[in-house]
Amino acid sequence: MPYYIYIVTSHETASTKSVKLVKEYENFKLAKTEVRRLRSEEQLEDKQAYKIIFADDTAQAEQRLSEFREQPVAREWEK
Repeated sequence: MPYYIYIVTSHETASTKSVKLVKEYENFKLAKTEVRRLRSEEQLEDKQAYKIIFADDTAQAEQRLSEFREQPVAREWEK
């Protein structure tokens, strides 16, 4: 299964996101190196972020990235 790099944009409502495919890699190490380069060299808008995801295909990757995920609750010892 390949690794995909996406630009994820959060919208006004926290539950909606849009995704844009940047590149696909077969090797995690190459994908990680590329996303680090992109994060350091190409600044995105405030509500955008580069994300790497491992999925069977682009449809599955986009579905996973678009899912609503609640923010984790910080425990007392994590503050």
